[in-house]
Amino acid sequence: MHLASIMSLALPVVLSASGPDPVADLPRPRPVATFSIVGADPATREVGVAVASRFFAVGSVVPHATADVGAVATQSFANTTFGPRGLKLLQQGLSPQAVIDSLLVGDGDPRRRQVGTVAADGRSATYTGEGCLAWAGGRSGPNYAAQGNILTGEEVVAAMEKTFLESKGKPLAERLFLALEAGDAAGGDSRGRQSAALLVVRDRAGYNGFTDLAVDIRVDDHLSPIQELGRLLSLALVNDGWNRGWTAFTEKRFAEARRWQEATAARAETVPSMLPEVLYDLAVIRLADGDADGAAEALRRSVSLNPKLGQSALKDSDLDGLGRRRARVIEEAAAGR
Repeated sequence: MHLASIMSLALPVVLSASGPDPVADLPRPRPVATFSIVGADPATREVGVAVASRFFAVGSVVPHATADVGAVATQSFANTTFGPRGLKLLQQGLSPQAVIDSLLVGDGDPRRRQVGTVAADGRSATYTGEGCLAWAGGRSGPNYAAQGNILTGEEVVAAMEKTFLESKGKPLAERLFLALEAGDAAGGDSRGRQSAALLVVRDRAGYNGFTDLAVDIRVDDHLSPIQELGRLLSLALVNDGWNRGWTAFTEKRFAEARRWQEATAARAETVPSMLPEVLYDLAVIRLADGDADGAAEALRRSVSLNPKLGQSALKDSDLDGLGRRRARVIEEAAAGR
């Protein structure tokens, strides 16, 4: 619903007595016409980027983030090195404004660049070169920077800013998405919609704590990319809580694991595709936390929703603590009792 791309036009082939023109058919650069927001939540130590565009797979170009460091969005006639280079400069202690200034020095075409960056502590900055295609501009403040080019007007970034500020208290991923949605509703990319992406990182947020990816979702080509991104976000938020619970379980922090998994199970009530497996792990975690009755209840509901889980449950050593009760619970659940 956001960003846009000017499709490259091939230069005409010019024939001469000496043969074809060697520069013919070279593509012109395409602007990553986009609206994006980078954000930070110092309280939860999360940073991230949300972006949308009339451009294929905008998530492969614009968003960059490193846990406990910051986030960068690079767009317009994007210099994609701005992402990793900007994060490295943030890690070295430069302020977001100093990072942007450093990136632009020596750049081949700074007039057509657009970039927003936020540090993990909330400092932020945005830049729009005078050569970016109208409407183009940005706004920044503590914990955010919103920017866009080839938009319907300034009201797009104004709506993103307003929504981000008014959604304080919600998870960062949700705040970034709501801001993106508001920008689209205000007009968004003047050329239409195609792709969107949302990236949020937090230290050890990924599966089993091995990566920092809390939310990493992309819609590369869709008639309603922001709507689809919202659907994926509902799953991603369940997955994030699930990862928190399971990582705590593997590290034997059972009470903490249970808090996260109970909350995740409640959220998963609106995500039927994930609920049976979330309940299964809730049974494991409740049992580890000393609640055999609660574990049996979660396991019964899990298997009733997906009977195929019963076979795994019979052999799962994490459920051995249920003793003979395990087989009875599984049998009754599979039979619908």
